[in-house]
Amino acid sequence: MQVRKGRNICRIFIGIAAFVLIAVGSLSLSGCGVVKRVKYEFSGSGEEGWDHAAIESGIVTGVEEYYYDHLPEELHEAYREIYVHVMKNEDSGDFLSKIGVDDFWRVYYGMLADHPEIFWIGSSAQVQQSGITGDVVSYKLEIIVPVEARQSMREKLEAAADACISQIPPEASTYEKIKYVYEYLIDTVEYSSQSADSQSIQSALLYYTSVCAGYSKAFQYILHRMGLFCTYVTGRTKNGGDHGWNMVRIDDLYYYVDVTWGDPVFANQMDGLDAGQTKNYNYLCCTEYDLFKTHEPGDSIELPPCTSDAYNYYKRNGRYYENYDYNTVYDALMNSVWNAESSIVMKFGSQEAYDSARYELFEGNLLDDPGQYLMEINGVNTWNYRYHTDDNFYLITIYW
Repeated sequence: MQVRKGRNICRIFIGIAAFVLIAVGSLSLSGCGVVKRVKYEFSGSGEEGWDHAAIESGIVTGVEEYYYDHLPEELHEAYREIYVHVMKNEDSGDFLSKIGVDDFWRVYYGMLADHPEIFWIGSSAQVQQSGITGDVVSYKLEIIVPVEARQSMREKLEAAADACISQIPPEASTYEKIKYVYEYLIDTVEYSSQSADSQSIQSALLYYTSVCAGYSKAFQYILHRMGLFCTYVTGRTKNGGDHGWNMVRIDDLYYYVDVTWGDPVFANQMDGLDAGQTKNYNYLCCTEYDLFKTHEPGDSIELPPCTSDAYNYYKRNGRYYENYDYNTVYDALMNSVWNAESSIVMKFGSQEAYDSARYELFEGNLLDDPGQYLMEINGVNTWNYRYHTDDNFYLITIYW
């Protein structure tokens, strides 16, 4: 069988005129789905002022904010204003930065993408804008968790993340930490489009069911608690669905990570096929060359090149074959049987090498000796195997 896998500040308002509210609907990408956001325009006139020092001396974030750093400088104050309001549990109120609706959504989305620890609001909101200047003058955010429940949930989330981190050896490298969290979430979270609060970290860390946004933000949240860089990326998959994943950094180079697509439960649901229970490491620290075969990032922010394959899982674990060689693959199969492995995964470096291996394995006799050896070891007269191929990544998995 083959699988193709085809994101209390004072306001001074003078000369208020009559307000005429006009509801306007638009769409906001939120990862694994589209969430409606609604803006409200009104006609009026006014002068607005705000305390710059209050915004700039607001709450220290403690994380590297990729979206903030890559926004135009003239939007930094608006980003920080939104962040301070949110962190003070001001889920609605006046908005004092002088930006239009499109820029408001841009900084609001960026703030959420930088801060997975903001679990109590969603990606939808209502805003009012001046009919004279077009600037946003007030907002009302989508509330997921009420104020009185936030501290308790925050403590539970911190404990859940720290439980994962406590299992990682202190001397582990950055890659090893990333790999462990990748595997931890795949092992503990099940993909479900019916998950509660699916766009926030509690779906993955407390409810153990989520969609891509929950997987990705939980991954980002845990890495942030370890002091590692990680950001949230949204876009679409080549089969047309909205999707969210992550970007990490190791030794000043960037890599993509998609925990959701590494989960065999997700793969089985998406393709309607049995891909087994083997984790898919194609999406761990992968290059843009590999990821963009199945993913297409949005244009909300500029992304750096992700071209290094220094942390390709299959290369690091002796399961990568640049070219096809019968004896090399034969030895790998026999060693897998000898070591009583339940499966073997092989990644090839080109279409030609992949096609040759697939033909010899499933049309030729390359599996005959490993099969015979397996029967001798188990003392049986017959044997069965299953296999899974991935044409995008030149990957072959055999389940003994």
